[in-house]
Amino acid sequence: MRVSLRGRQGGRRIDLVLGLLLGAAALTGTAANTIGVNWPLDLIQLHAAAALAILLLAPWKYVVIRRGLGRARRGRAKKALSLTLAAFVLITIGSGLLHSTGKVEFVGPLTLMQIHVGAAIGALLAVAAHFLGHAVRPRRADADRRALLRLGVLGAGAAVATAAWDTAASAGGRRFTGSIEKPAPEVTIWLDDGIPEIDPASWRLRVGPATFDLAGVEALPHERFTAILDCTSGWYSSQEWDGVRLSALLDAARVPMAGARSVKVTSTTGYARWFGAGTLDDVWLVTALGGRPLTYGHGFPARIVAPGRRGFWWVKWVTAIEPSARPPWAQSFFPLS
Repeated sequence: MRVSLRGRQGGRRIDLVLGLLLGAAALTGTAANTIGVNWPLDLIQLHAAAALAILLLAPWKYVVIRRGLGRARRGRAKKALSLTLAAFVLITIGSGLLHSTGKVEFVGPLTLMQIHVGAAIGALLAVAAHFLGHAVRPRRADADRRALLRLGVLGAGAAVATAAWDTAASAGGRRFTGSIEKPAPEVTIWLDDGIPEIDPASWRLRVGPATFDLAGVEALPHERFTAILDCTSGWYSSQEWDGVRLSALLDAARVPMAGARSVKVTSTTGYARWFGAGTLDDVWLVTALGGRPLTYGHGFPARIVAPGRRGFWWVKWVTAIEPSARPPWAQSFFPLS
């Protein structure tokens, strides 16, 4: 794909395309990282294709950056911002591609997914600062036939590169979310949360107006079922769980659901998620994993298992379940606390 970089016109068009690709990568990455069901669109493949398209444009962008760095009139702050943006983008793409191989999980104390997401946030902030200080506005001439042809060639190149990478380097056990299969679930916590060691004798679960101790929860009709825990840390694991459906738990507690639009599940840490009132047959409160009681790290004495939802929905160390008038969509799509 030949792109003329004479003058500012070629560089401006490269910036426009890169801005679109970065936006597409951010949207598909966020969606793939939060949606637990397999959509008709393969979000992780689209995410990878956007990243590889950025790499295909890298030689042309390198020419633009080198030319900008050579201009004496361009301030040091703008030059530093350009280099910072380039570094963030390369770290984001490199960590994502490396994670997809399934061969590396940690770099020092950080996981590759933490590096990937952190660098992506840094890149988006740098892009916003770049466009605020050096606005690149689309023009009607940018959508001419030649430009569309070039975009088509770039898209085809990205598709070929994605297929080649998946065949040659990516881990065969990747799920549609991009997660790598693990034989057993790992113990993960949110940011700086600790793992509470709850005394089973004093633990109580409040379900609406009723209260259960651990023996009372275990006496409820439990089911053994298989569900996949797909964590946003970049792994998934299929395991057997023992638990009671939230619908049966609410019935046992005689909780009136009239007027309720959701059920709020709260952890002893204060973390909470709201589940739609019509989904409670498919959400469980579990007390055992693999036929054994939960460990502290996996949510003892009781946690949520929500098949088809990413791991941040699977609230650990549950202490309260109560009806709510709040619609389930009126919460952050990703955990913020």
